[in-house]
Amino acid sequence: MSRFKVNFIFSVLFVVFGVALGFLGNGDTFRRKVTVELNPGLKPPSSLPPGVALVHARALGLNDTLHFVLCNLGAPALLLVHTNSTESAVQVTWPEFINRSSPGSLRVAPESSVTYSSALVFTRIWEYDDVNNTADPQETAESSFYSPYELQNFIWSDLNTTANQSDHVITLCGRENTESFANGSLCLRLSVFESAGRDRAWPSLLHNSNSSQLHVWLDGLTPRGNLSRFALEFQSVGDSGFQGRVDVRSSIDDEYTPSIFKVFDWVSLPLNSSSVWGFSQWKPVAYRKPEPVFEDATPCRHSPLVPVSRIPQSAAVRAYFTHEPQVRGLNISFGVDKDPVHYSDTRHISWTVLMGMGDPPADSFSTLIIIIMAVGLGTPLAIIIVGGVFVCVRKRMTRASVYEPIN
Repeated sequence: MSRFKVNFIFSVLFVVFGVALGFLGNGDTFRRKVTVELNPGLKPPSSLPPGVALVHARALGLNDTLHFVLCNLGAPALLLVHTNSTESAVQVTWPEFINRSSPGSLRVAPESSVTYSSALVFTRIWEYDDVNNTADPQETAESSFYSPYELQNFIWSDLNTTANQSDHVITLCGRENTESFANGSLCLRLSVFESAGRDRAWPSLLHNSNSSQLHVWLDGLTPRGNLSRFALEFQSVGDSGFQGRVDVRSSIDDEYTPSIFKVFDWVSLPLNSSSVWGFSQWKPVAYRKPEPVFEDATPCRHSPLVPVSRIPQSAAVRAYFTHEPQVRGLNISFGVDKDPVHYSDTRHISWTVLMGMGDPPADSFSTLIIIIMAVGLGTPLAIIIVGGVFVCVRKRMTRASVYEPIN
């Protein structure tokens, strides 16, 4: 009987840890083949302005293709196009694209293969004097705002010096021709992924092969006030027939992003449907140092999602969307109520957002949490069973001790 109980204990523990290992091995194994090219098809005499480029990342699947197009002619924009073909290609009519951003001068062919298109456009940086220390632009008087920095007017550094095509990473850094930006810059780093994973650097967003990531940071800007805080304005441009909303999901696990238990999904859904076609995803946290420690994290918040009546001044957006697209916008503001640290104290703020196709990546329990759960569930059960075995054995020993053999 005792031997059976011991075997049962090991069986239970084996099942518990087997389930845990099953969770650990339940990741996304799908891979895409990613290639990156600069200014596809651009030939003399056509030429882009200094510092301006169009980057095309092609993510080839088994029977479909994702096209990511990053362009900083006008307001910087990331265009995502999904096709149901493995032969689709980006085509640019360069003279029309450079001079007038004519609709149709940027396209993905064959057009019949396109199933979904959207763009994320970074339009302005807002600066305001947070005299009441609320870190909330929605509750700040209009008179406390400085004139915004229009990203469509930025001067950009040479992309050829910051492009890592083998690692599928592209960095754009720009500035406004003002005294405030004499030693400052706004940078956007695009990463396109072949498979599922997560960055080591915070906020360590989980990504998959259907997504790309933009890491955005403002560094070295001279604020116009001692109590200045900032907000980043960006807009989503997409095909008509889709609706947008911002969902929030909570978790009990903060191993990858300490003290952050939420993630926000700005999703695009077809009308009269709950199926997600596209998304932007972020965690409500920003960082005040390029290589932050825990104390350098600060919460961020987003404003309500609002419709925008005009297409943003982005060459890629205006050249690609040939019909009236839907435009929605929101602001991401940095800081928290009563926060004693302002931008002037560190002169750095960074934030990260994913953009992709299909359902947004969803964090499961991390390896550490699963092991803790497995041990937490298995150990009490083992103790109970071992205790039962001990009681059973002791009873048998007691019975044996009082047994009197018959002579």
